[in-house]
Amino acid sequence: QVQLIESGGGLVQPGGSLRLSCASSGRSLSGYGMGWLRQAPGKERELVAAIHVSGGSTYYADSVKGRFTILRVRSKNTLYLQMNSLKPEDTAVYYCAATVGGNPIASTLGNIDKYDTWGQGTQVTVSS
Repeated sequence: QVQLIESGGGLVQPGGSLRLSCASSGRSLSGYGMGWLRQAPGKERELVAAIHVSGGSTYYADSVKGRFTILRVRSKNTLYLQMNSLKPEDTAVYYCAATVGGNPIASTLGNIDKYDTWGQGTQVTVSS
């Protein structure tokens, strides 16, 4: 069973940076596509970044391109989301997710329905 545990959220000023981490307390994450999703109050859950099981392809939502970077470190069995130039509209609960039910091909990395196993989430608040 894959259990995902996020960390690294917090309060940051606009323009600041945060790095989120996602670790597994169970199986290795190396066999799954992985993603970061977020949900702000009153809004639908949004896939912001994803990485193919091979690590060779990534996906970013238009809203975070050029500011966020997803990274998988297999030796640490950990997924990261480096978030730079943060904006107030980035405020949300951020979730790590895995494609346990089957790995998407590169062209479908952005399909949120592929991410079927979630962590408990970590709050990110961008405010002055």
